[in-house]
Amino acid sequence: MTISESWDNALKDEYAKPYFTNLMQRVNEEYATHTVYPAKDNLFAAFKYINYDDVKVVILGQDPYHGEGQANGMAFAVNEGVPLPPSLVNIYKEIKSDIGDIDDSCGTLIGWAKQGVLLLNTVLSVRAGMPKSHSALGWQTFTDSIILALNKRNKPVVYILWGSDAIAKRSIISPKDYIISSPHPSPLSAYRGFFGSKPFSKANTYLRKIGYAPVDWTNVSGTSAPYYATAQNIKPI
Repeated sequence: MTISESWDNALKDEYAKPYFTNLMQRVNEEYATHTVYPAKDNLFAAFKYINYDDVKVVILGQDPYHGEGQANGMAFAVNEGVPLPPSLVNIYKEIKSDIGDIDDSCGTLIGWAKQGVLLLNTVLSVRAGMPKSHSALGWQTFTDSIILALNKRNKPVVYILWGSDAIAKRSIISPKDYIISSPHPSPLSAYRGFFGSKPFSKANTYLRKIGYAPVDWTNVSGTSAPYYATAQNIKPI
């Protein structure tokens, strides 16, 4: 399990807390006794392509994809060559409606991360075929600490909250930040308010307002975006 140096510095106080020790013990037990996603080495992949100081948008989801070969540690993303899961299909539909055309053959979302978008789930692991199966392990305390760490910065953040688990985090988000929320893009809820919510154009309007570069939401592969986290500053925890 790895995390970049900038995030390590921002979150290092968490590692010594009893809850984190217990969380890692329970997570390791799950990997030892069940099929768990994402792969253990990708548990903290959300931090791989983006430094703490460079975050300008946080997309907050629920828990990883529970189907084989889908979850890769970045919320809603899949590895190159993996068919798009239904939630990501719906995200791309909303981008096409809100922003413009997008290459829907690529679901890595690395391009977003390289532009300052943190793709974070409230729970970072799941048993195969069992959504929300790790919701009681204690991940929420750790992912709350990520939001609280971002609160300490002077820079405002755009939060895009999808689904009730993500929206519940509203209470700990700093008043200086900008919140966009809607139902989850899952086929079970996308037609209840996700479609037509225009989160991508709303985020860019706010980013321009505060002097930030907007996100090119159509650049999902990362081929033309800067790379923030290098192999040299990734370290184990």
